[in-house]
Amino acid sequence: MSLYLGIDFGTSGVRAAIIDGGANIRAEARRSFEVSEPSKRANYWRQVLFGLLGEIPQQLRQEINSITINGTSGTVLLCDRNGNPVDEPLMYNDNRSASVLEILRKFAPAKHTVLSATSSLAKLLWMSQLPSFSQAKYFLHQADWLGFLLHGQLGISDYHNALKLGYDVEAFKYPDWLQSLQIPIQLPQICAPGTPISQIRSELAFEYGLSPNCLICAGTTDSIAAFIASGANSPGEAVTSLGSTLAVKLLSRTRIEDAKYGIYSHRLGDLWLAGGASNTGGAVLKEFFTLAELESLSHQIDPTQKSGLDYYPLLKTGERFPINDPNLAPKLEPRPSDRVEFLHGLLEGMSRIEAQGYELLQILGADRLTRVYTAGGGAANDTWTDIRRRHLGVPMIEPKNSEAAYGSALLAMAGSMV
Repeated sequence: MSLYLGIDFGTSGVRAAIIDGGANIRAEARRSFEVSEPSKRANYWRQVLFGLLGEIPQQLRQEINSITINGTSGTVLLCDRNGNPVDEPLMYNDNRSASVLEILRKFAPAKHTVLSATSSLAKLLWMSQLPSFSQAKYFLHQADWLGFLLHGQLGISDYHNALKLGYDVEAFKYPDWLQSLQIPIQLPQICAPGTPISQIRSELAFEYGLSPNCLICAGTTDSIAAFIASGANSPGEAVTSLGSTLAVKLLSRTRIEDAKYGIYSHRLGDLWLAGGASNTGGAVLKEFFTLAELESLSHQIDPTQKSGLDYYPLLKTGERFPINDPNLAPKLEPRPSDRVEFLHGLLEGMSRIEAQGYELLQILGADRLTRVYTAGGGAANDTWTDIRRRHLGVPMIEPKNSEAAYGSALLAMAGSMV
């Protein structure tokens, strides 16, 4: 039997899904991330990846034809010529690169998606000023590096991850203005997500009982993998990912790009996935409530009523979308003594941010929103869903699957058939 493995390195943990040729799930696994020192973060990812492979039942491992990994968009690292990290990775929401945006604006076109403190290119420019940069040979995204651990080929990425690096996904090349930056490092070779890169390293095939012919395919980002998993496929259909952060993707016939609002479009076949990612989301909720409290308190909220609270829920200063402002402060006051009211205000604030995001995409020319699928842990909260439906004004559809790992498994299956 031919099986396909998708691995999702999200913001709070890693998940794996194995599917057969009929796209049926045969096995799943997951691990929550533990807090690790930034300097040890990459090694921790390595341990989690290989640990997850080892947890897959042996009889399934030997039937895996291909593997695809997704990672968090904008999580990047510098590596030496052997693929070893030379410094700590910068995470998807790290905004210290705001200090180099004025330099970047001299080269990049106005409103380009790289003109954000959290873009891959801004991070690369900032990292080029570090003492460790002299040791670096390659600049990779999280999914690129994890894929390298499996196939051994350095300097390869996909055009979903590379969008915020400045790669031109219409012309399929790095633009001249990017080359004129003359950053002395090897930029990744770019291919389509799901493209077979190489067979798995022979020593890994032997150690884990995988087929030596198992293909490792180019990856994607976590939010796009979740979109693929949902089953959405028509212009106007959208997926909101409610994980640690909130990301929206609206399928459109028109490409929308505007760094002023943190908006960008990914290529998906002949269509475009227009959207953005906010720093609000489940991580804010977990700061104030346990999972048990979220469940019990949510049942006490009347989702048809307004909370009367005007929150912009963030854990710390800085927002990416629908407001792109590294200095935007959280708005969590006034805070009522009643925890049900407080949770109501947080859920409503997040729902407003989601609705503002989709409204902005349509104002800028994307297809009219017709329905929304939901991925991520927040999809299980019925009260939140009802509040979101009130703000969005469109049907909320249960996705075919809500896990990004499943979307990556679909890409792995497609890649094995190329």
